[in-house]
Amino acid sequence: MPPVFAHGRLRLYLLKLLDEAPRHGYEVIRLLEERFQGLYAPSAGTVYPRLAKLEAEGLVTHATEGGRKVYSITDAGRAELADRGGELADLELEIRDSVSELAAEIRDDVRGAAGALRREMQAAASASATHVEDESWTAAKEELRRARQEWKEQARRAKDESRRAREEAQAARRQAKEAQERAREEVMRIAAQLQEQFAKSGGMLGNLAGSWLSGGPAAPGSQATGSAATGSGRDTPAPDSRWAEGFASTGDPARDLDRLLDRFRDDVRDAARDHGVTAAQLAEARAHLAAAADRITSLLTPPR
Repeated sequence: MPPVFAHGRLRLYLLKLLDEAPRHGYEVIRLLEERFQGLYAPSAGTVYPRLAKLEAEGLVTHATEGGRKVYSITDAGRAELADRGGELADLELEIRDSVSELAAEIRDDVRGAAGALRREMQAAASASATHVEDESWTAAKEELRRARQEWKEQARRAKDESRRAREEAQAARRQAKEAQERAREEVMRIAAQLQEQFAKSGGMLGNLAGSWLSGGPAAPGSQATGSAATGSGRDTPAPDSRWAEGFASTGDPARDLDRLLDRFRDDVRDAARDHGVTAAQLAEARAHLAAAADRITSLLTPPR
């Protein structure tokens, strides 16, 4: 890019700006940037040394305001501007031409930079798409690998649980079978014992009920001792003293009779519990009990 100001032109333009109004250095830089529509802005290292040189030549002077140097043009400076009026007009045209050239160069630079940037962005986008595609494919493969691994692990756990369930079921079946066998053996053992005891008893239930109440052979652990006359004049079997051993009279015959019936009932129940009862024995016991009930009722009924 060619220089904006030819030799000595910046010096002349600084005098022009100060002729318009007193200004400090920063304001001079800002005005130059505005005149060039933002396309050019001289640096402080360009402006301040030239202002100092103009002051040394007596063309400008400065006053300090708020810690800043405010430069003003002197009469000598205005005289130089008047002497160089034609040159100043040419300078204005040069500035406009410089602005146009700068704008064109900047447009070309921007266009070229934009094209290069667009190509770089396309290349970057293509590379990024390829990279993203590669990353997506890699991530998908990794996800698939993890899914397969997890599925295998779940299948293995399910297989182990199924195996344990089968083993537990088999163990439960064995235990149930063993318990069933033990129960069957126990039932058979108890049945054999009951059968043996019932065989030894010789039909104790029927004999106990019939013999004691019908006046026949005494119940086990008792014997007949003869007959005695009652107030009704009928014979009744004498109670076996050994069967009633330990039985103390209360002095109340009715109460004593209840106690004897309770003992009889308890003995019969014990025999049935210990030896069991068959249907035939039950029928025979019913007959004996009916006969005994008739005899006792008749015994307790006063004669007419």
